[in-house]
Order: sequence, then structure tokens, then C-alpha cells
Amino acid sequence: MNPTLEDIQQILRGLANAEIAAHSLRFFKTGKGQYGEGDVFLGIRVPVLRKTARAFTGVSLSVCAGLLASPYHEERLFSLILLVNRFQKADSEEQAAIFRLYKDHIRCVNNWDLVDISAPAIAGGYFIGRKTSPLLDLAKSPDLWERRISIVATFAFIRRNELGLTFRIAEILLHDPADLIHKAAGWMLRETGKRDQAALEAFLAPRYQKMPRTMLRYAIERFEENKRRRYLEGIL
Repeated sequence: MNPTLEDIQQILRGLANAEIAAHSLRFFKTGKGQYGEGDVFLGIRVPVLRKTARAFTGVSLSVCAGLLASPYHEERLFSLILLVNRFQKADSEEQAAIFRLYKDHIRCVNNWDLVDISAPAIAGGYFIGRKTSPLLDLAKSPDLWERRISIVATFAFIRRNELGLTFRIAEILLHDPADLIHKAAGWMLRETGKRDQAALEAFLAPRYQKMPRTMLRYAIERFEENKRRRYLEGIL
């Protein structure tokens, strides 16, 4: 019998840990005015969620949608783990259905861990071989998490040695006000450099002096020490 939403919620809530939940409230910045304001936690570690997800390969998309709409952070995360696992094994028709669910519930993907665990496989994977203008549109969204989805999704392209989309979106985000975007864009730029450092340096050359420092530090993290210092000092 396929598990219901209530079946899975009962299992997850049985794994709850109040001490872990209290730590998560601080770690994910849930205070007033912080990026995770109002989020609530059961207190379940990611490895436990991943292990539990392996027993639920046949969960329906409607149940995943119900979990994704949950107020509990870990239930949303569990849903995204299920969807990523399913997307990676699905045919193109099912992948399209998973992406539509993701897009329809994108406001539920509302913290950095939720974005990072799902955007490369689903938001990125779906657009391989398709027009990527929707990702460029997300990069211009007023919503912090949609902008983070746009850049982290490009990891799917980087893994295929297709680097251009990362550079295009990083350009859009170059003056973003949010540190979480600076970190994500710098992380993806660093990943392009692992594949083609010359291409990354060509992108950085006219921009590094005006990039947010966090973005630049992340992007050049793997450079040789003297070169990294010259970038940071602006003396190339």
C-alpha cells in the first residue's frame, strides 16, 4: 500500500528531537527580521531524512506536494529529497510533472538548504536541453530564495561542462544585496573554475574589483595563494 501524507508525517514526527530543533531555530536564522523568520523544526538530521526516504520510493506526487506545503522545515526537506530521488530516475514526462510541482510550490523552497538540495537536480536538470530564460527570470525575482534557486540550478550545467549559464546569472546577481546570494554565486563560480579556470578568470577580469567580497572570496578559493591575494588586493 502506498503511504499517505499522514503515514509519513507520523513517522517523521516520531523522529523529532527537541534539542536538535532548538539548535536549528538558531542555525537557520528564524528570528524576527532574519532570513528564516517564522520557520519551525521537528529536529531531524539530514542523514536520517535521507535514510528514511530510501524506504519511500513509491510516494505519490500529491503526497510530496502535501509535505512540501508543511509548516515543518524537515517535512519540506523530506519532500524535496523524495522528489530529487524520483527525478533522477524518471522519464521526461515524469520529470516535467515533478518540475511543475516544484514550480507551483516554489515559495515552500524557502531556506538555503532546501534550495541547495533540490535546485541542481530539479530546476537545473529540467532545463538541460531547454530554453533557460525562466532561470534568468528567477535571477531577477524580488524573492531571495528564487534568486538562489536560479544560480544553484546552474550546477547541473556546470557538471556537463556548460559554464555560460552560470556566468550569465552571476552577472545578473553581481550587485545583489543578500549575502546568501553572494555565497551561492561565488560557490557556483568556484565550480566553473574547477572545470575551466581560464574561463572563470575571463569572467572575473572586468568584474572582480566591483564584486561583493564574499562572492569573490568564494569564487577564487581554489586559486594559488599569490594569485588569490592579488585578486583580493585588486592589483592584477
